[in-house]
Amino acid sequence: MTCVNDQSAGEPPTDPYGNPVRSRRARVMEIIFPGVFLIYLAQTANGVVKHTDGWLTMLGMIVVGAYCVIYIYAAHSGGHQRYGRFWQCYWVLVALLVIELPLAHEDALVMLVYLAVLTVASMYTRSAPVVAVMVLVAALLPKAIPSWHVGVQWGTALAVGIVALAMHGFFGIMRSKQAVEAARGEVVRLAAENERSRIARDLHDLLGHSLTTITVKAALANRLTAIDPARAAAEIAEVEELTRRTLADVRAAVSGYRDVSLGNELATAREVLRAAGITAQLPGAIDNVETAQSQLFAWVVREGVTNVVRHSRAQTCEVRLGDRFVEIVDDGMGIGGDSAGNGLRGLRERVESVGGSLSAGVRTDRRGWQLRVEAPVA
Repeated sequence: MTCVNDQSAGEPPTDPYGNPVRSRRARVMEIIFPGVFLIYLAQTANGVVKHTDGWLTMLGMIVVGAYCVIYIYAAHSGGHQRYGRFWQCYWVLVALLVIELPLAHEDALVMLVYLAVLTVASMYTRSAPVVAVMVLVAALLPKAIPSWHVGVQWGTALAVGIVALAMHGFFGIMRSKQAVEAARGEVVRLAAENERSRIARDLHDLLGHSLTTITVKAALANRLTAIDPARAAAEIAEVEELTRRTLADVRAAVSGYRDVSLGNELATAREVLRAAGITAQLPGAIDNVETAQSQLFAWVVREGVTNVVRHSRAQTCEVRLGDRFVEIVDDGMGIGGDSAGNGLRGLRERVESVGGSLSAGVRTDRRGWQLRVEAPVA
């Protein structure tokens, strides 16, 4: 019987009051829908004709017409309750009901049905006491006025109560729908945020490792230019190939199809450690690693070796593999500063997202740095 506009949970265009901008069709329906049910005020108009004549009849009809207009306006302005429009209309409707009582007698109490609708719309869970008072007034007021010569009006009282209950259910459904839409919007927002985090993490892991390798190989090629031009050219060729591969990896990461291989990462780690002058001790086989953990361990090897080359100043680096763990140790100075930099932070998020655990810090023998990741039981 009305349409009260709570603010939408999404992000549609809004008016100066912060309410969603509705289409013309929606605005027309918000007027027509509550207006259709005003036909029941014909009973009040009939009461005016029955109990008055002359100018009092005209006054009663004017009150009924004004009640219709203000009710539709109140229903339509429900979204602006905080600015007082709705409540101004509400109390004007109460005043019109009071004016109509001596003109239409018990038939004027039909107006309470529409006041009950607005009460539920505006107060919802707190509307029960007000609606209860309306029901009692509709039932008992006619009997309390002897000049009306009528008894208890259970029919009008029942109509007020039933309509109030129906509107309570209707607005409950509307609020549930808005809650679902709000939850859906939150899911979309979190999904977008998670995707941004994934891309940022992947790009950091990809570019950090690749740029470190390119820097090391370019520096090596520069040193070899004068003493071994052929090897320097080979290193530059590898830099070019690595650059092309990195570009492809970045594109794959952005599109969500980035994958890494533990075998490839170990081979790359051997090459980049050799170029950096660090002795590599790598496992000869990866058969003991569970298939479900292979990709996770590949990311660990990539990030761990990148940190060794970039920060450790180590002479040796060892990668140890188990069926459910991977460990990278070196004899250098560690990564220094904040051990939870972007790379390790992103790696920790990646590990914890699958239920694993990561530990990083100075080795117990104080002879270097250790990074260890343990995967969950499959």
